[in-house]
This record gives sequence, structure tokens and C-alpha cells, in this order.
Amino acid sequence: MPESGIRAGILGLGSYVPEKVLTNRELEKMVDTKDQWIVTMTGIRERRIASPQQATSDLALEAARKALDDAKISPAEVDLIIVATNTPDHLFPATACIVQDRLGAHRAGAFDLLAGCTGFMYALSVGAQFVESGMYRHVLVIGAETLSRIIDWEDRNTCVIFGDGAGAAIIGRVPEGYGLIHTKLGSDGSGGQYLDMPAGGSKMPACRESVDNKMHFLRMNGREVFKFAVRACGDGSLEALKSAGLALNDLDFLIPHQANIRIIEAAAKRLQLPMEKVLVNVDRFGNTSTASIPMALEEAVNRGSIKDGDNILMTGFGAGLTWAVTLMRWYDYRSGNR
Repeated sequence: MPESGIRAGILGLGSYVPEKVLTNRELEKMVDTKDQWIVTMTGIRERRIASPQQATSDLALEAARKALDDAKISPAEVDLIIVATNTPDHLFPATACIVQDRLGAHRAGAFDLLAGCTGFMYALSVGAQFVESGMYRHVLVIGAETLSRIIDWEDRNTCVIFGDGAGAAIIGRVPEGYGLIHTKLGSDGSGGQYLDMPAGGSKMPACRESVDNKMHFLRMNGREVFKFAVRACGDGSLEALKSAGLALNDLDFLIPHQANIRIIEAAAKRLQLPMEKVLVNVDRFGNTSTASIPMALEEAVNRGSIKDGDNILMTGFGAGLTWAVTLMRWYDYRSGNR
């Protein structure tokens, strides 16, 4: 429990995906792949692709507006905006600052956070600290990506996996006994080469050679990332439950990063959870990186699956390599008993 006695939790959710749907059948016409292979290996059947006119900030803004409406607060009541993304509009200014201006949240501080696909969970943890310290009342946390801009559409090992989207959450004060119970952030920088984009930074600035050699596209060693994800998230999940004094059968829902159905199923097996208790939308949206967990959470809340007091475990992993686990007791903020 925080020393201030304040508990942070979620008070509003919002998500947004672009209109364009790219199916596996359409990918068959673009690259040497098959629908059946993609479904078997990843569980993905389709994904959303941003239009040429849409940047990451556009997707983030739509999700943010929906989260504010859900929380029933105005932009003027937002104290801080954190955008977790791997595909910012620019290296600088921060995408969060662009969202802050367009949202009209003129009182809010704003910054971006980079932690691979784990970024939303890192940002959620950071935002919660500001609330629990008493420094801020409302923190807007957004995970947003236009991964289609950094995908090599001739690489069948990566282009079939990723999609575009955004998810947002308003973090604020919740009653005692609710909210974020335990969070563990982890990393293993020795595996950084397994998921990276080599060029575009200070080590390899953009040049003709970097462009010609496709060094500005995402690269991934799927086998190594798979092994890391299963090990790190599995161990972290068991540690979180132990720290909270909960048994495996006390867990109501698992919300894993929507990377790959095989990784999701491995996580469920490690936690002895039936798939009915695991939130999955990777089949419809692909891997949306930082947006995947808030998007899945909002879907479950909207359809009424998650109830007041449910114990929810969120697990994520990504470039870095990074990983995170968050255990949360759900507060039904929509009930009106705030």
C-alpha cells in the first residue's frame, strides 16, 4: 500500500483502430505466405492499417478522447500525459506533447516512454506513482502505434504479425482495496538484438546505405523472443500473485500482450487458467504493441465480462528486451459509486 494511503487505479478507458482491414488472404497476394500458416503460427486472421494521412498522434488522440468521456472528466482536469510508443510522430517533439495540444489539456505535462511492446505497462506504473504520491489526480496513459510504417512488407516473418491501433486509460484515485496491487518491471538488455530497428538513431543515422539495406525496418528473432516471453512473464506472474498473497485460483482474468496465440496459450498453461479467463483479440488486430493490453481490457469491460472486485493480471514483453507484470483489483468506475 502506498505510504500516502492513496491507491491508483483505472477510471476510464478508450481505444481506436484505423478503418482499413488487412486480411491474411490479402497478404497472400503481397508476400510468400498462406492464411493457414499465419493462423497456425500466430492466431492472427486480420489487422488494421493506418491511412497515409494518419500518424501515431492521430490514433492516440482518438483513444484519449474516448477515455476522457468514459472517465467523465475534461481535458483541463488531466495533470499528466504519457504516451508509450515505438513509432512516434517524430524523435522530437514528443508525441505526448502533440496529443496534449490537440486535446486541449493545457495544464498537463507530457512525455513519451519507450519500452518496446511493454511500454503501456511501464507507463501505467509511472502514472500510478504520480497519483499515489499525491502529486497528481488524473494521469492519461496511452499506448499507440503505427507499426505498419516500420514493417518490411517483403519479410513474411514480420509483416504478418503487426497492426496499428491505440488504447488509453485515465489513472486516478480508487477506493481502498482496489486498483494496482503489485507491479514488477524487468529487462534483459543482453537480448536487445533479438527485436530491434538498427538505423535512425545516433549509432546509425539515416543515409543511403541504411535505406538501401532496409535498416529502418523492424527486425525480430521470433524464436528467441518467444523463449524470453514465456520465461519472464511466467516467473513474474507467479511472483506477483505470491507477493499479493493470492493463489492461482484467485485470479479472474489474464490480459496478456497480444503478440502471438502460442505465447498467450503458454502463459495460460503456466498459470493453470482456462482460456475462457484469458482475454484474446490478436485474431482481429494482430500485435499492436503498446496498444494491445488497453485495447483488450476496454473490450472486456465494454461487454461486461469484468466485474467489480475481479483480480486481473496483465503481462507484457517487448524490445529491450523488457517485460512487466501488473496485478490489479478491478474497480467498477462505471457503477457511479465513485
